[in-house]
Amino acid sequence: MRYDTRRALALLRAGTRQRDTGFREGQEEAIRHVVEARGRLLVVQKTGWGKSFVYFIATRLLREAGAGPALLISPLLSLMRNQIAAAERMGVRAIRITSDNREHWQDEEERLRRDEADILLISPERLGNEYFRTEVLAEIAERISLLVIDEAHCISDWGHDFRPHYRLIERIARTLPANLRLLATTATANDRVMDDLAAVLGPNLEVLRGGLDRPSLMLQTIRLPRQSQRLAWLAEQLPALSGHGIIYTLTVRDAVQVAEWLQSRGLPVESYTGQTGDGREALEQLLLDNRVKALVATTALGMGFDKPDLGFVIHYQTPGSVVAYYQQVGRAGRALDRAYGVLLSGEEETDITDYFIASAFPTRDEVRQVIEALEAAPDVGLSIPDLLGRVNLSSGRIKKTMALLSLESPAPIAKRGTKWQLIAADLSGGFWERAERLTALRHEEQRQMQEYARLESGHMEFLIRALDGDPETARPPNLPPLSTEVEPGLLQEAVTFLRRTSLPIEPRKQWPAGGLPQYDVRGSIPSEHRAETGKALCIWGDAGWGGLVRHGKYRDGRYRDGRFADDLVRACAALMAQWIPQPAPEWVTCIPSRRHPDLVPDFADRLATEMGLPFHRSLSKVEDRAEQKSMANSVQQARNVDGSLAVSLEPLPGGPVLLVDDMVDSRWTLTVAAWLLRSKGSGEVWPLALALAGHDR
Repeated sequence: MRYDTRRALALLRAGTRQRDTGFREGQEEAIRHVVEARGRLLVVQKTGWGKSFVYFIATRLLREAGAGPALLISPLLSLMRNQIAAAERMGVRAIRITSDNREHWQDEEERLRRDEADILLISPERLGNEYFRTEVLAEIAERISLLVIDEAHCISDWGHDFRPHYRLIERIARTLPANLRLLATTATANDRVMDDLAAVLGPNLEVLRGGLDRPSLMLQTIRLPRQSQRLAWLAEQLPALSGHGIIYTLTVRDAVQVAEWLQSRGLPVESYTGQTGDGREALEQLLLDNRVKALVATTALGMGFDKPDLGFVIHYQTPGSVVAYYQQVGRAGRALDRAYGVLLSGEEETDITDYFIASAFPTRDEVRQVIEALEAAPDVGLSIPDLLGRVNLSSGRIKKTMALLSLESPAPIAKRGTKWQLIAADLSGGFWERAERLTALRHEEQRQMQEYARLESGHMEFLIRALDGDPETARPPNLPPLSTEVEPGLLQEAVTFLRRTSLPIEPRKQWPAGGLPQYDVRGSIPSEHRAETGKALCIWGDAGWGGLVRHGKYRDGRYRDGRFADDLVRACAALMAQWIPQPAPEWVTCIPSRRHPDLVPDFADRLATEMGLPFHRSLSKVEDRAEQKSMANSVQQARNVDGSLAVSLEPLPGGPVLLVDDMVDSRWTLTVAAWLLRSKGSGEVWPLALALAGHDR
């Protein structure tokens, strides 16, 4: 097919809305390669280079020449709004069939059948859906003129974003006709990833690879161990930074907390996380329109978001890999001569990234539990809710295990409707070899980023070298480094802010599926027997009070025989004074423990004294059970409490009661304790906990 230079340039200018713009180095070469069917192509170009223009312009040119529609597989469809808008300006009719637009699936399928769509966008997970493969993809397979694989590094075992369903693309790529146009794109791929992609996407994969230097970026690393230090630094530096930007955090909780702190300082920022839901697009638009100084975001705001004039990207904690960091910090300064990329590092980040690494793959024990449960139900199979009642694993761990096992070739399990069943194939040893290899790689990537965080100079050179580029190309801008000092007054205010946090403990309103047999309860919990909405002082191990709570309970990972600090007593008393639950508690009790009989009662007694209320040990533990933190899902946690608590004080004081515990995880212990107290005649039960469980508990 003949390539039309003038038409391609006109499409570029329509898409960018810039009448005098031209192609970037390599862009037109890539489009021509695709249109003229010169073979399979891998484009490795840094963020902001314009990879989406390559496949959208190529699609438009192919369609104008009478070719069939293109198929784009990408994990970023919900974040491609800017690119899709540009495609529409070029006349490209793009449709999506994804999990977030189910109400439009039928209409979009009809458009495909009528050949009224130029490009179909799907996530890799859609390839795992039997209906999509047999009823949608099969109908258009022979007409597809171009297969685009976005974020192609996910195909590789060495890619930094482990996306299990990309393994399906690998199998599809191996069966495609050699003459089918195939375009794979990614922003970052080191030599190992490049070799992997060449092996999977061949034969004769041609590579178009650009340089890695970002000459507009002034990179800097600042070690501030405590979160209070980093909050104070942000509050001081953010107003002085020119332009608008992104502040990245490792967790949702930190994104929300950092945003709340900066908002309390009068700074126009918003948090953006995977839990933001339908509000993401509005928040992105706020930043695009420069109506917020920054978005405080997790990686939910990452690849696919396009704002070329970001003046800064700041990391609140060190990410887990150089590739992830390069992609995120590379969002700054794409259309500017100078921009800041600042990495703040702290003491909690290694625990967080260790957690992410440890939870990336199912363990041998998790796989064993699932397989044994399925073996016990060979004819009917088991749904995820069924499995929750049979294995001591969380819903997330079960879903991850099922997804990874089902993508093996051959797979040991298969899904029939909502039920999973074992099939004849055994799990190959290659599954565990790959998991172990990738886990070791993630730890090496973590170590490499920790080395980067300690640098005093040569930051861009380090990143380029780590990505197998030429560090001699690095040319940093002439920008002064930002101050590494923290203003003492702001630091104290940050400490106060972190210690001001209290979190709600919502009451459970239903007993678990199957009820609690020993207590003979099931269904709804009557309102007169429920706990009220309670409060927790902090999150376990978190900045503020969380570290002091952990110190009071454990030493070197083991229970200690001490007591919770007096500061925590005063903090909880202050929380109660601000909370003012009505009707107010008239007495105090606590959750009992046979393993550590005095830890919580001692704290509750001192708190009662501080509040001027009587303390009564009204509940007893009548049977030893495993610790609740060893129970991985709600059903198992509820059954672990069933029959273990009893009221040991009769008659009970009749007024409202403050029910104290040190840790809250599933809320089942508080739910049962409140039901027992209310059933025996107490007034309203107000739960108060020192901490909500965190991921490292």
